[in-house]
Amino acid sequence: MSTFRKSQNQANPNKLNVILSTLIFVLILNVSIQIWLLYAALNNALDNNKEILIPAFIGSLILFLIGFGWLYYLPKGNFKNNKT
Repeated sequence: MSTFRKSQNQANPNKLNVILSTLIFVLILNVSIQIWLLYAALNNALDNNKEILIPAFIGSLILFLIGFGWLYYLPKGNFKNNKT
């Protein structure tokens, strides 16, 4: 029985391109939201609004963990060992 990871590494180049494009888009979106959350937290911290700090940090941490989890789905590519 094959797992998603094994079948993904044996995919054709078009499928790998779609997977990589989707992963890159989601990770860029994820990092953009993280930057926005941390920017909002910093602005509120400088204005002494402490009620925003913890939720913004938790949200940013959750987004970081989601982005880190997405790295599992990166394909290794089609490497062929040509030993002649």
